[in-house]
Amino acid sequence: MSIELVVFDMAGTTVNDEDGVNLCLRAALEHVGVFASRDAVNAFMGIPKPLAIERLLEKHDRKDLLPKLEAIHDDFVRRMIHFYRTDPSVREIEGTSATFRRLRSAGIKVALDTGFSREIVEVLLERLGWRDDSLVQTSVTSDEVQRGRPHPDLVQKAMRDLGVSDAARVAKVGDTPSDLQEGDAAGCGMVIGVTGGSHTAEQLEPFPHTHLIATVAELPALLGL
Repeated sequence: MSIELVVFDMAGTTVNDEDGVNLCLRAALEHVGVFASRDAVNAFMGIPKPLAIERLLEKHDRKDLLPKLEAIHDDFVRRMIHFYRTDPSVREIEGTSATFRRLRSAGIKVALDTGFSREIVEVLLERLGWRDDSLVQTSVTSDEVQRGRPHPDLVQKAMRDLGVSDAARVAKVGDTPSDLQEGDAAGCGMVIGVTGGSHTAEQLEPFPHTHLIATVAELPALLGL
């Protein structure tokens, strides 16, 4: 069965930010006295950021800070918006827009989904020039669904937005275990891990997937385009 829709993750999959998400999340935690390692934060990449913060506070035995969770998340959002607006490292991962165009020219719909909130995504769409409907037809953020990754809600909303009814004709593409779990939970016909982002092939291998590729630039060939 042919693919009708591809749902792409953002940071680490289609967006290069030199680990900016990890850095900003750690900085927001450090501001309240929680010093998390890169690996500790990386373990929660892809899921809604308020949930990631909650789990990191629990992991570091700082449940006393849970009443400040919203404030910590607000601080993270401010840092991410500033980073995505100003940092020179922020750009599309090479070949991403070309991949979007190749899919669209083949009649395949393109969506983005993310563990970010809408206000962060709007900054990225503007910075990267992805508001053009000829590239991305819809984007879905974690604050627009009841449950973020690893649940299927993000993919399912993208399907509703674009009138796709059969999950077997959807490909989910992402660089984190939660991306792969999301695609599997949604019943996607293809669940594709990208190994050039936050997680290596060895780290993604144990999680449900149909394929692993180095970058999204390899996707058209994988789909036989």
